[in-house]
Amino acid sequence: MTRTPSALVLIPVFNHGKTLRTVVESCLKEGFPVLVVDDGSTDGSLDTVMDLPIHRHRLPVNRGKGAALQAGAHVAQALGFEAIITLDADGQHDPADAHVLLEAGAAAWPAIVLGARRMETDNVPTSSLFGRAFSNFWVRLECGRTLPDTQSGFRLYPVALLTLPGFLSRRYTFEIEVLVRGSWAGLNILSAPVSVYYPPGDERISHFRGFKDNLRLTVLHTWLVIRSLLPWPHRRLFGEKETEGSLPSLLHPIRFLKRLSQEHTGPAELAAAVWVGIFIGSLPIIPFGVVTILYVCHRLNLNKLAGAGASNLCVAPFVPFLCIEVGHRLIRGSWWATFTHQTLVKEIHFRLGEWLLGALILGPILGGLGALVTYGLVKGLRKPSN
Repeated sequence: MTRTPSALVLIPVFNHGKTLRTVVESCLKEGFPVLVVDDGSTDGSLDTVMDLPIHRHRLPVNRGKGAALQAGAHVAQALGFEAIITLDADGQHDPADAHVLLEAGAAAWPAIVLGARRMETDNVPTSSLFGRAFSNFWVRLECGRTLPDTQSGFRLYPVALLTLPGFLSRRYTFEIEVLVRGSWAGLNILSAPVSVYYPPGDERISHFRGFKDNLRLTVLHTWLVIRSLLPWPHRRLFGEKETEGSLPSLLHPIRFLKRLSQEHTGPAELAAAVWVGIFIGSLPIIPFGVVTILYVCHRLNLNKLAGAGASNLCVAPFVPFLCIEVGHRLIRGSWWATFTHQTLVKEIHFRLGEWLLGALILGPILGGLGALVTYGLVKGLRKPSN
């Protein structure tokens, strides 16, 4: 059933005094109530809109975009709004597109709707294109959603999501965390195309700090992947969904296997599954290897058959022998060359330790080679013929 939630436009601001007023006036022209959250600006940003009929909230010190969004969500909740539409204060987004997000969200409410930026415009930084693709890949692993633009700041959120406690991020990384955790909580995650404007480089305002923010992203993605692998279920706040491994699916094994062969078959997804299969297949856990691969691929939303199949490349004795040799060299300073009953049977515990050490080094490398070959083959075979 279509239901349009009551929505407010939330604009987080940090030193955007030159562009804020124009953005706010454009939102008002579109008929939206507006809330500006000033995240400790030092250039008087909030002063530029004091005469406009909007809601205002100021944080005394800069705490980060995530903190500003959460503070704004609590204000929106107190004002009685069900949804907020976030857009940046730098003029990158067209407020007219907010109607597109609201319409998309109304069709499947409650939902997060991402404004998928059309990046064919002028002045798009190469770093933004790479960052978007990189972020899309990791979000795909963490929550199983194939989304076109997980870095867009133009979004529709349920207020009830942003006011939840327990978020780890407060800055730039918050928008990734809230997206993944929203999916885990049972929200619909949708995308709608929106326009984007990138000013020339010398006019662009960016508060992205390369080393610090990339480090924060690395830490966040590491935690989200680890949490994805942990066996306890996520807290569902917005309804339950039937899983692919449910009893009705298992009662039809042919249909189930067909689904397994067709799921998560993008080039990057297949390459990642091959990496997982080869890496885990190289470890000295032979009785449990396939089960472990299937579990990891399931939790990371990768193709299970590709992962299990790739593990066969690590079949004994070749890869285990190489791993033992590398481990032996690292521990003892020489290659293993004495193959006797003593070294093969009585010292099996030493060989297992060497195997594990060697696998932790060779496994990622062999997995990377397998992933590169898989990615190239899949891309090449799927290239449309002229």
